[in-house]
Amino acid sequence: MVSCKLLSIAATLMGAAVAQNTTALRYMPFGDSITEITCWRAKLWEKLQGTEWATTNFVGSGKNENNCRDTKYDRDNEGHSGFLAINIANSKQLVGWLQRNPADVITMHLGTNDIVQQNKPIDQIIAAFSTLVQVMRDSNPKMKIVVAQIIPMGLGNYNGKVQQLNQAITPWAQGKNTTESPIWVVDQYTGYSGSADNRDGIHPNAGGDDKMVNIWYPALLSAFQAAKADKVAALAVEAVEALEGEEGGGL
Repeated sequence: MVSCKLLSIAATLMGAAVAQNTTALRYMPFGDSITEITCWRAKLWEKLQGTEWATTNFVGSGKNENNCRDTKYDRDNEGHSGFLAINIANSKQLVGWLQRNPADVITMHLGTNDIVQQNKPIDQIIAAFSTLVQVMRDSNPKMKIVVAQIIPMGLGNYNGKVQQLNQAITPWAQGKNTTESPIWVVDQYTGYSGSADNRDGIHPNAGGDDKMVNIWYPALLSAFQAAKADKVAALAVEAVEALEGEEGGGL
């Protein structure tokens, strides 16, 4: 049994660790070109500055600059232009991406290319999402996951199927949600104009970037808070175990 004195010392050590930012989070923006070649990531990073999440480490293999007029933001991301959710899942590409760049929190905006390029069935896209979520949890059993109902298109006749996918995402996420690795669903479709908020009918312009950030932000703050709580709890366990060992050794 650990004495009250040792528990107090453990709490002090844990507080010091938090103060020294050993609980800094790793966040992966994951998706297709709507994640890779847009500026919502830059605007999100800017929005986080001045908050307790300013030191959040964006991670991923991509480091491209998109003329976002910000030379400071953390460019790391796992956005891949032209990629289908189904192909990423079937090719197990996310496995390697997460091995090279582990994360505590991940956002996913995928499905656009599955619909626009190949008109894939909704059930196949959702099945791919399930595979991807399992990969995330295999990488980190406590992964915090934020999934987007995707933005509308400003060209073609794709939005009917986009809406079908978005409608399927909510019950799917509810079925996959766990206490240890929760899933937040954010609605990037409602209030977003495929014509006015996209620069080319597909990718957000400055106004579209702003709208996407504002939708991501509340869910991300919740995910960050949950991930931080996990890290603080782990530090507490480590501190108590270390002190138990010292107490058992007569120190």
